[in-house]
Amino acid sequence: MTDHDLVIRGGTVVDGTGAAARTADVAVAGGVITAVGRVDGSASHTIDADGLLVTPGFVDIHTHYDGQASWGERMIPSSWHGVTTVVTGNCGVGFAPVRPRDHDRLIELMEGVEDIPGTVLHEGLTWSWQSFPEFLDALGGRSFDVDVAVQVPHGALRLHVMGERGARREAASAEDIATMAATARGAIDAGALGFTTSRTLNHRTSRGEYTPTLTADADELVGIANAIGETGRGVLQVVSDFGDVDAEFAIFRRMAEESGRPLSFSLVQVRGDGYRRQLELLTDANADGVAMTGQVAPRAVGLILGLECTLHPLLTNPVYREISALPLAERVAALSDPEFKARVLAADAAPRDESKVGGRLIHAFHRMFELGDPPDYEPDPSTSIARRAEREHRGVLDLAYDILLRDGGHSFLYLPSLNYADGNLDAVGEMLAHPNTVVGLGDGGAHVGTICDASFPTTLLTLWTRDRATGRLDLPFAVQRHTRDTARTVGLLDRGVIAPGYRADLNVIDFDRLTARRPVMRHDLPAGGRRLVQAAEGYAATIVAGAVTYGNGEACGPLPGRLVRGPQPAPTKG
Repeated sequence: MTDHDLVIRGGTVVDGTGAAARTADVAVAGGVITAVGRVDGSASHTIDADGLLVTPGFVDIHTHYDGQASWGERMIPSSWHGVTTVVTGNCGVGFAPVRPRDHDRLIELMEGVEDIPGTVLHEGLTWSWQSFPEFLDALGGRSFDVDVAVQVPHGALRLHVMGERGARREAASAEDIATMAATARGAIDAGALGFTTSRTLNHRTSRGEYTPTLTADADELVGIANAIGETGRGVLQVVSDFGDVDAEFAIFRRMAEESGRPLSFSLVQVRGDGYRRQLELLTDANADGVAMTGQVAPRAVGLILGLECTLHPLLTNPVYREISALPLAERVAALSDPEFKARVLAADAAPRDESKVGGRLIHAFHRMFELGDPPDYEPDPSTSIARRAEREHRGVLDLAYDILLRDGGHSFLYLPSLNYADGNLDAVGEMLAHPNTVVGLGDGGAHVGTICDASFPTTLLTLWTRDRATGRLDLPFAVQRHTRDTARTVGLLDRGVIAPGYRADLNVIDFDRLTARRPVMRHDLPAGGRRLVQAAEGYAATIVAGAVTYGNGEACGPLPGRLVRGPQPAPTKG
């Protein structure tokens, strides 16, 4: 009989608390950490971590695996990047509560907001639930490669209670608010981790309609928050354009202050230094005892453009559209014909209709870059497609066209959007260093044809603690930001720290080799749907509840992850 289920020996432990790294063994039994330090005795499984980092598993609090968790087992690509817990149901979108008549509406909402193809959702979702507790029960019977926690989405809630009036964004009556509040409270009682909403113009259904929650007034938001507050549990999550920063922040502060529940919001640089006002208000709120947190992306929120993707620079070109429905290989063959290329470039000289899908973004060559392998997520502005074309004395579309054809049409362009207004990530460093922020916004499971940001944990460690020339973060601080701090933000106090009694969710990392590879497109969703995924090198082992789930990027078999129902208490001491 062995003394331990698992012992990780001789690793450099970065424990998630911000404490300095130290060499130690980590022992595991029964899915929890039992000892850290010098560990004697035998083990069923031993990992030699000499020369490797040992960290807590990353807790990703901003994902959209609502659908994927209902039909799949592996929350890829997040679990390829050391993530051991995901929180889904963000941004006010999800699939419960729901009436049968609203199935299509919720699919259209998720398809439009999160770029998950409707055909995938129609095929993958079983709709074996109507109420939110029933949705939790459906997930509760499944096993995963990570733990999954779910939040109740305002969009689904509004449609469920108000029907067409909710979809048309009509003002909620006092009765509507009371019903939504009671339903949200019931979801929290059943195990929802929190409540989420969206107030951004960027979120629209696949039919172009604004999200039902866009114009919900303060009374509605605060009324729902207060009902959740009465449970003494649950968190709040919001996304907003912050058009009027002070007025919008005041609504969110009121939600947190009156309900007594913690609130987090998406914090990004749109242009200039407007984000600094949000940081000031965030500081003031916490100084006054109002628990609010900014979720920060550790790199630009960037679009990936390519012939396999939702967007690319040829998308609206009338000559390209002659072949746009062909399989990739046939499109590449046609595009490789010099005469066809000449026709495409000639057609581009005509005035563009920028109201079509992609708008100006697909032609923003001055801030568009070739995406290499490994990707450069802080590209020098001098390497943009526009600047390169200028140096090469050629048209911008001519250069972009040739790049799109590389690798048999599998190459990509990268368009840093949010967090890159200054042509660098200095603003990101400032936001990450703020005492009231955590890492978030990776959107795993969403934007499957345009964005692949689930690799944020790898970027956090590589770019911000190892590779960046200036403004680097201390490694223990960076690890803390995406383990203990994210876990605490959503009330999961049983994970994110390497100490006795905590869940044995761990990573063993070859820090020198740690690298995010260039994304690739796979067609493995229901109905053959596509999705961008991104592998990583350097994760020697990822461990969930004491079981090794991935070793050097390869799945190891066990699926120890389960649905997490509600907040989890910290381990008792002694």
